[in-house]
Amino acid sequence: MSRWLAPWKTLQRSLFDEPAELAGEAAVALPPAPPTDASASPGPVALLQERLSGEVFRHPRAQRDVHLDGHLVAYEMRRARRRSIGFVVGAEGLTVSMPRWVGTRELESALQEKRGWILRKLREQREREARLLSAKVHWRDGTGLPFLGDTVIIVLDPRATGAVLDAAGEGLPGVPSRLLRVGLPHTAMPEQIRDAAQSWLQRQARRVFEERCALFAERLGVSVRRISLSSAATRWGSANADGSIRLNWRLVHFAMPIIDYVVTHELAHLREMNHSPAFWGVVRSVLPDYEDSRAALRHGTVPVLD
Repeated sequence: MSRWLAPWKTLQRSLFDEPAELAGEAAVALPPAPPTDASASPGPVALLQERLSGEVFRHPRAQRDVHLDGHLVAYEMRRARRRSIGFVVGAEGLTVSMPRWVGTRELESALQEKRGWILRKLREQREREARLLSAKVHWRDGTGLPFLGDTVIIVLDPRATGAVLDAAGEGLPGVPSRLLRVGLPHTAMPEQIRDAAQSWLQRQARRVFEERCALFAERLGVSVRRISLSSAATRWGSANADGSIRLNWRLVHFAMPIIDYVVTHELAHLREMNHSPAFWGVVRSVLPDYEDSRAALRHGTVPVLD
């Protein structure tokens, strides 16, 4: 989720066009540079004196650490030509970018000021990594694959052409009743199975997106000029004022209400290129309960397909 910084930001909006703080970034403004020595080097990490009962978050390239509300945060520090201290929480942990003149005291104060935000983002990243690990797909015969909120089972079938979805029979409650027959031998490599299944998923995504865009565009009174698939790592969709819509094909893993929310969100931008109350009013006009789908999308797990 990142804020558009380019000059054309008023022409394009995305589902993740929100304040930078939601994207894992924060900044602390600083007063004018004081006449102080900026060459102070960090002291050694006194691990034996920590005696912490809290959590530990350690960046693999950490040079310094700090105790925030009883938790140890070891972070990467970068000196940069900037006017404020910036914090970024990514998959590896906390990175702090700071002006060259900022000393240890100012940095410590800024870290304590943003401690709530930093700890929240670090925990969110840890939870996300755990979800991704649990959702990793193992490409082999019999693997379950999320599709439109349900599960389909991959079956290697050399007689099939490409990949074909069919019913598996009556089935039992809670047991997937659909099979994705992939035209590969049982000796196929995982990469071959992945490519065949992913190609099928992308074709299904385009079909579903075109159908739902046509439905909701009519309800919203907007015109869609082009629909394209995206594989972006951080965006579910984007919209351009010229009527172009981009949707992440991985949405096809989710149930239809979530897909409808993303589609409606992007189409609503064709009327309101912002996230103002007027924009959310447009979304609500066709999806009165959109908040439920929005929350499910934010907390859902997308399978790791690579």
